[in-house]
Amino acid sequence: MRRMSAKCFSQSHSVMPQTPCSVLLLVAIAAITTTEAAFVCPEKYGQFEDPKQCDKYYECEDSIPKEKLCPDGLMFDPLNRKINKCDQPFNVDCGDQPPKGNHNCPRKNGYFAHPDPTICHLFYNCIGGEYTEVPCTPGLHFDEYQGTCVWPVSSGRSGCRQNDKKLKDGFECPKEAQADGNGQAVAHPKFAHPDDCQKFYVCLNGVEPRELGCSLGEVYNEEDQKCDAPENVPGWHIIVTEARRSLLPLIPIFTILFACVILLITNR
Repeated sequence: MRRMSAKCFSQSHSVMPQTPCSVLLLVAIAAITTTEAAFVCPEKYGQFEDPKQCDKYYECEDSIPKEKLCPDGLMFDPLNRKINKCDQPFNVDCGDQPPKGNHNCPRKNGYFAHPDPTICHLFYNCIGGEYTEVPCTPGLHFDEYQGTCVWPVSSGRSGCRQNDKKLKDGFECPKEAQADGNGQAVAHPKFAHPDDCQKFYVCLNGVEPRELGCSLGEVYNEEDQKCDAPENVPGWHIIVTEARRSLLPLIPIFTILFACVILLITNR
């Protein structure tokens, strides 16, 4: 009996040509490396962008390209000087890509606007498909093209939901953001009470109004936005004088009540 060769042959019928496994392996390797072979490294070493696909790039070693992909949602930036050149889409000048992912994360990684277009002050930070809801600084809107929160006039967004929260006395947080000395929006702006120098309002996150009061002996300093000693608040004596005048009709009553208390104590 003739001994079988150690080579592997096709098990097909005799009408099919016998093909060694090594040939099949070479064909498979050739198919896998076709794309990489089509790319010519512009330099012997480095990372280079794919001419058509934004999240694809090639890592060249000794002029041999190896195809790579950025994590989903990121794009390759050839101008990035970091070792990892994959970056957020709004930082990379590349064509649009069809969105993938879930409701809150169109891509696995990146910053994305709230799915409700009327909610402009919230956005999602997506990492690996897991999202975290992030609020903008009060008064700002999220701009998905810049990937950050900006002033409403710069965001170009319309139909944003307005704040309608109001306290019992009618106070509501202003829709315009309050800026500090550096032009930055104040996170929790404060406002003086119109009738009581010891009270003031604070707008939590710029939208939730709360009425607060200073400690006994202090008044609210609107200029410094804090409770302060009366002598440090301009015009405080005018407010106190007006308050004292309003109490003048009550002084005789207080005097009589005080005298009655003293009389009761001495007669015991």
